[in-house]
Amino acid sequence: MRGATILIVDDDEMLRDAVQRKLESEQFKTITAATGAEALDAMGGDGAETPDLVLLDIMLPDIEGTSVCQQIRQRSSVPVIMLTARNEEADRILGLELGADDYITKPFSPREMVARVKAVLRRVGPEAALSDRRVLTGAGIEMNVDTREVTIDGEPVELTPTQMRLLQVMMEQPGRVFSAEELLETVWDYRQYDVHLVETHISNLRNKIEEDPRNPQRIVTVRGFGYRFTPD
Repeated sequence: MRGATILIVDDDEMLRDAVQRKLESEQFKTITAATGAEALDAMGGDGAETPDLVLLDIMLPDIEGTSVCQQIRQRSSVPVIMLTARNEEADRILGLELGADDYITKPFSPREMVARVKAVLRRVGPEAALSDRRVLTGAGIEMNVDTREVTIDGEPVELTPTQMRLLQVMMEQPGRVFSAEELLETVWDYRQYDVHLVETHISNLRNKIEEDPRNPQRIVTVRGFGYRFTPD
């Protein structure tokens, strides 16, 4: 995890510098951008170092952060954490629907920010594995934990790191009902209840793995309790 490159996108120079100093004190490398255009250039420009994670402010002077997130997701599965104000709930949900992995509300403590960055990076590192089983199967899905490849009925499916981790957690224990709180703690390493975070990621995952996301057969809602992966 140390040495991972973090792209910090925020037009507030003081906040951007403070985040950069804190991350570098934790042995991360950093790239900074003040606009959406600069962020997109940093994601794939000539000679650019591809970041391992993006901290992305929703309010940018040129392009809305949600649009930047959508464009990043079209070209990369790099984890994205949105930075939002407390009164931007609709934008937070939209960011998650467009592929963001998590969000942090402003103002936030540097310690919280680093903890969330590390939690997200753990999902894409080798320590993300939950068991010794390297290939998980069920309901026509095959997941190779080592290569992070998923196929459904033999066809490859592109999942974000968070979607991969969420599906892996549930496939490890097929038939078990997971509460939203359990998923937050296991997948996000996040103990503060946030119904939108879980609901939105479950919805995004269903859009990719279900034949009819409105009538899901693989990830089923157990009303009043949580979610269950049905292997048959």
